[in-house]
Amino acid sequence: MRPVRPGDLSAAARALLPLPPGMRAAAADRLLDAADAADRYRRRFGRAHHLWGNGTLRAAALVGDVPCEPRLDDPDYIHCLTTVLARLQARKATRSG
Repeated sequence: MRPVRPGDLSAAARALLPLPPGMRAAAADRLLDAADAADRYRRRFGRAHHLWGNGTLRAAALVGDVPCEPRLDDPDYIHCLTTVLARLQARKATRSG
């Protein structure tokens, strides 16, 4: 997966918003997996993946319809943001040993 930027976090959190809270962590993991797969595809074939994009988390998250970004004090949005960050942190910790 390419480096994660603020726009990636926003897109991923917005993709999680329509889901019930109990499904968000697994959905975040799927988004991270899709971004990883798309980045590997991009590096191998020199072009973006037809579904998941260019290997950014943002591209993977924006595959479907995502709601507009809510206010940063919206409790559901905060939950989605922290879920994405927690899953990203867990993935980095696992890969670094």
